[in-house]
Amino acid sequence: MRSRFRRGEVIVRREILDGRPWLVYPTRVAGDDEQVLAVHLAQGTPLTFGRGDFRWGLHPWIEFEHVWQSSGVLQLQRPGDGYSVWGRWADDGTLSEWYVNFQAPLVRTELGFDTLDHELDLVIPGDGSAYRWKDVEHFEERVRTGGFDAEEADAVRAAAASVVDLIERGACWWEQWRDWRAPADWGPPDAVALQGGTPLSAR
Repeated sequence: MRSRFRRGEVIVRREILDGRPWLVYPTRVAGDDEQVLAVHLAQGTPLTFGRGDFRWGLHPWIEFEHVWQSSGVLQLQRPGDGYSVWGRWADDGTLSEWYVNFQAPLVRTELGFDTLDHELDLVIPGDGSAYRWKDVEHFEERVRTGGFDAEEADAVRAAAASVVDLIERGACWWEQWRDWRAPADWGPPDAVALQGGTPLSAR
């Protein structure tokens, strides 16, 4: 198992549901140290979806074009955290928002890392105005229908409370990345192929 990835290296982000890949895509490493694994998801990056029976059904994005359609985002995740923080920038280079994506703590793999989106999100405007919650109803519906057990739901709520505490204390560790920008030549990598539910490679 590799402990660190090189800057500029293409690695694979997998969402694992029921022990199998549910959503897989390549990202490019912006930084990797003891504190943060930072990766860039470029606009136009191909998305690969798992097939077959999942307890949550097929991924909802499967109905759309299988590429990342929004502008590129920087994804920041720390070991053990039940969330990642995504940075989005406007065309003029100003930070549009920090988007907190609650997810399973990352697990490093030989090709990248595994996680699973936990539905709930929090949006922090780049101009410092008040944060707002997103997809609370989707999260609560997932809990109600048994998609999360009580322990999993409590872990998501605890992660949400920890982020709110950081914001209220002015201890937003992700702010150190505010001035980061993706190099101009960081376009979308090649698609990640699946074989028997396991990604073959990232290039």
